[in-house]
Amino acid sequence: MAGNTFGNLFKLTTFGESHGKAIGGVLDGCPAGLEFDFEAVQIDLNRRKPGQSAIVTQRKEPDTVEFYSGIFEGKTTGTPIGFAIHNTNQKSKDYSHIKDSYRPSHADYVYDKKYGFRDYRGGGRSSARETASRVVGGAIAKQFLQGIDINAFVSQVGELRLEKSYQELDFSLIESNPVRCPDAEMAQKMEAYIKTIKKEGDTVGGVITCVAKNVPIGLGEPVFDKLHADLGKAMLSINAVKGFEYGSGFEGVKMKGSAHNDQFNTDGTTRTNHSGGIQGGVSNGMDIYFNVAFKPVATVIQPYETIDKEGNKVMTQGKGRHDPCVVPRAVPIVEAMTALVLADFMLLGRGSRL
Repeated sequence: MAGNTFGNLFKLTTFGESHGKAIGGVLDGCPAGLEFDFEAVQIDLNRRKPGQSAIVTQRKEPDTVEFYSGIFEGKTTGTPIGFAIHNTNQKSKDYSHIKDSYRPSHADYVYDKKYGFRDYRGGGRSSARETASRVVGGAIAKQFLQGIDINAFVSQVGELRLEKSYQELDFSLIESNPVRCPDAEMAQKMEAYIKTIKKEGDTVGGVITCVAKNVPIGLGEPVFDKLHADLGKAMLSINAVKGFEYGSGFEGVKMKGSAHNDQFNTDGTTRTNHSGGIQGGVSNGMDIYFNVAFKPVATVIQPYETIDKEGNKVMTQGKGRHDPCVVPRAVPIVEAMTALVLADFMLLGRGSRL
């Protein structure tokens, strides 16, 4: 299986399966001499880990990361940073009922057809548990990106949508509720709705908005490695993501060019920011903001029809511990992938000019 490495210079390779002994990764390209904050990495992992509230999967994993290389006396050495997160609460028997059949809208069928073999325990490599390794890499990238502030939050669950612009929100409130929505009233509605969906044995999707502030001008490598293109790839590589839009996004098609153009101020900033902080594939110093759409989790705890390996129709039912809505736990994953992209372009941009 190829495709386990992300990035060009600041490069993360991940390994492991949902129900294997461990997941982990190797981060290559992190410059030497970076003061390493172990606690900051663990805090981001804790934001992603299962079992943290009543509205997420109740799999109990401490998700404690162990580092094996690349750090000495509290600083990065410039060599590959190797790490692992050991799995402690696997319940593989919860998946024995799908050993010979395929779950709708999962990777089961295509993995089996592509590789001729699959790990049916929690989806194996296709499980969202792999994203814990991304959070470690992203947490390190955040430390490298000193001065750049990255905040993601839940802006929509089902049809419950936060209509306020991100400029009206207090990002310090993101972690004040289990939904990770920085608006207390909307957060309560979203939480109640997710609990209702969970009782029904069903799932619901949502949207995460991400904002990166203080990004310097010049990140991005046209023509094929534009900043927004790599951000899009990063987000679409996350499990369950179905859409990505930055700046004015799809709403921008309703505007005339005269209204959509971001007029300059004399200092090079712009009066509006429909461009989402990126022009010509290069950051322009304004806030970078984008939305990431997540589908409803495919595993529903209801009886459903599917097919087995012989193509026969069979009835089965979702079992095990699953998120009724993935977006609250995906917030740190979106931040991590954003940080990895920006860190990579920071290193790539160092050779742009004399």
